[in-house]
Amino acid sequence: MTWPLLREELSLLPGPKLADGQPSWTLHDPARNRFFSIDWSTFEVLRRWSIADAEAIAESVSQDSTLKLGVDDIEQVSRFLGENQLLQARPGNARQQAERLNKAHGSRFKWLLHHYLFFRVPLVRPDAWLGRWQGLAARFSSRSFALLTLAALLLGLTQVARHWEHFAASLVDTFTWSGLAAYGVALIVVKLLHELGHAFTAKRYGCRVPTMGVAFLVLWPMAYTDTNETWRLTSRWQRLRIAAAGIVTELAVAAWATLAWGLLPDGELRSAAFVLATTSWIATLAINASPFMRFDGYFILSDWLDMPNLHERSFALARWKLREWLFDLGEERPERFAAGKERALIVFAWVTWAYRLVVFLGIAVLVYHFAVKAIGILLFVVEIAWFILMPIRQELRAWQQRWPAIRRRQRSLLTLLLLTALLALALVPWPGRISTSGMLSPVAVWPVHAPGPAQLAEMPHAEGSLVAAGEPIARLVSPTLLARRETAAAQLERLRWLAASASFGSDSRNRLQSAQEELATAEAEFAGLNRELTRYEPRAPFTGRLYDLDPDLHSGQWLADKERLALLVGDEGYRVETYLGEEAVKRIQPGSPARFVTDGGNGTVLRLKVSHVDIDATRVLDDGRLAAQTGGHVLVRERRGQLIPEQGLYRVTLAVDSPVGALAGQSWRGTLVVHGERESLAGRYLRNALSVLLREAGF
Repeated sequence: MTWPLLREELSLLPGPKLADGQPSWTLHDPARNRFFSIDWSTFEVLRRWSIADAEAIAESVSQDSTLKLGVDDIEQVSRFLGENQLLQARPGNARQQAERLNKAHGSRFKWLLHHYLFFRVPLVRPDAWLGRWQGLAARFSSRSFALLTLAALLLGLTQVARHWEHFAASLVDTFTWSGLAAYGVALIVVKLLHELGHAFTAKRYGCRVPTMGVAFLVLWPMAYTDTNETWRLTSRWQRLRIAAAGIVTELAVAAWATLAWGLLPDGELRSAAFVLATTSWIATLAINASPFMRFDGYFILSDWLDMPNLHERSFALARWKLREWLFDLGEERPERFAAGKERALIVFAWVTWAYRLVVFLGIAVLVYHFAVKAIGILLFVVEIAWFILMPIRQELRAWQQRWPAIRRRQRSLLTLLLLTALLALALVPWPGRISTSGMLSPVAVWPVHAPGPAQLAEMPHAEGSLVAAGEPIARLVSPTLLARRETAAAQLERLRWLAASASFGSDSRNRLQSAQEELATAEAEFAGLNRELTRYEPRAPFTGRLYDLDPDLHSGQWLADKERLALLVGDEGYRVETYLGEEAVKRIQPGSPARFVTDGGNGTVLRLKVSHVDIDATRVLDDGRLAAQTGGHVLVRERRGQLIPEQGLYRVTLAVDSPVGALAGQSWRGTLVVHGERESLAGRYLRNALSVLLREAGF
């Protein structure tokens, strides 16, 4: 077998010390501008690669150093070199090279998929320009400028704290089309300065910056700077400064812009400073500082921990731990760390997976909504398949490769039983308990009010008394109405006498006709006053009991207009009203049982049954006590004095089947639990998914 040769253009550079104290080297492939960190044993093998014999290389390393290597170690290094295309192509091996190239490129669909998900567009070669302006850039990286920026930050934050209401109002005012356009321009400027911060810092430490341009992540543009040559640096602290330079630049811009907002008068310049400040703070803290995506925060954390490829190494450790939890395979760890660091890396991997799941799902939803519907559905499927389903498929493949060992382990049986139990829990129909807020109130209720300013003559009934239908509840006296009635009675008597004493002459007949018209008007007025006076003796419209009587009421007391006297509650019983969403309404029907308890815990738990469910969704919330702002569950917005639900809700009425006891006579808000139809968790989510698909497909 012909011994493979190393590519002649490769260069070997000294690297930083590894975490275990051993030296490292950096292997540079200038054709692809890629760097590979190698350890001491790999370096010793490469030094002797010209020996061209695995056994001889292993023996030489073992004799000349304290390392003890075997042929397997040499073959492992050879595989590493071959897989990363660091070996010379052998003569007559063109077909193998072509197959490898085609495999790397993949099909046209795979190429299109990769370039939809991520691709770069180099725009400039800034290395020479960065060298010419390095002197000016050095002033902004000096200690003096850092202290001035810190002072500007403290002063600016002081101004924001003093004028916080104005600052918050400015933030709300920018949510307009012109404001969003200003944010877009500010974001471009900030990101340009961000990338220049990386580039100038890398150039200051002697690294070449070959390109700067725009990268597209799921068609979303982002500026990028090629700083791969930072791997030449032996100091990880220098690499950390380069990685942090973009964030530091944005924070400096935010500090000075915040100070400018605090000092400038109202106008265009102050508005521009506000937009620049908020854009810098948000872009830095919410995006760039995150270590869960391959942004600056990730590289800062990686350099600080001195762990290149932090994501891949933590992911490998988390996958190994998952397999040990599930199957107890007893496999060797991908890497060995201290116990605390190992746990931290595993937790970091799990958090990163959860974070990416949320981010990629969000991107998929945005792509779906902002693209043409057919294209949006396709791209949504691509997002889910590539970022979520493919990693799961790869892990399942790893399980398949280990299947002979998995099926022999006792832990695997326990895992299978646990998965079966979880599947059963997902498929078994469970009682559908719907918990919400509701209002308990009497079915028949009639508030008793004073119809106008009056004096209380008599209140014949006490608190809780039974009043029959038609029986007077109170007797009120209105001196004004009585006086008007007496006046009207005297006028009516006079007109009747005039009509009776008229003669039969022509003039008398004319006066009689006029008197009769006045008499009819007076009789109508007199009857109206009598009807008005009957309102001052309110009678029960139905049989019920009186509640909420003011204990201080007494005969002779003056009452104001519309002043409440009592509450008549009928014997028809009590009901509870609530509002439920479409999914919850589908799980209940008339007759479904329920339970109700007041918020204050007063009284006993009431037994209920669903009596009615509205067919149409509620447009306006009649009872504001069920709104979220007052402690209820319904999210509403106020418009023209009305409470409009944020989502489609249906009014549900429930009849009370048990005595209300101490709750009688009043309305109470409380917690309502309705027992809906039995349904499995899997069935619920499947139905929701199908309903969304059918709705979005236009069916």
